[in-house]
Amino acid sequence: MILLSRSEEIILLAVCKLKDNAYGVTIREQVFADTNHYWAFGVIYKTLKKLLERDFVRKVKSEPLNERGGRSKYYYFLTKDGLRELETIKNVHQSMWDGVEILAYDL
Repeated sequence: MILLSRSEEIILLAVCKLKDNAYGVTIREQVFADTNHYWAFGVIYKTLKKLLERDFVRKVKSEPLNERGGRSKYYYFLTKDGLRELETIKNVHQSMWDGVEILAYDL
């Protein structure tokens, strides 16, 4: 089993949260809202490409939009496999943190 990378997890969670409004700009804004860090669009699209290749998201082209000079947007949607991977990584994180008492850790 190959686990999601941290960047894949963050992008998948952003797509999940955005539901029907997940495209490059909104994904970047959601990532910033969740991490307080701006990611370069190149990083976002590179990660989305990996997620597409693994069938964790699907990509849908919109109709041409007047506000974009007749260009379309590409929207991303979580697939069943993507949702399953998010559940898996959530369980891995919870398992790893079980028994860890940071405040009681003696340095």
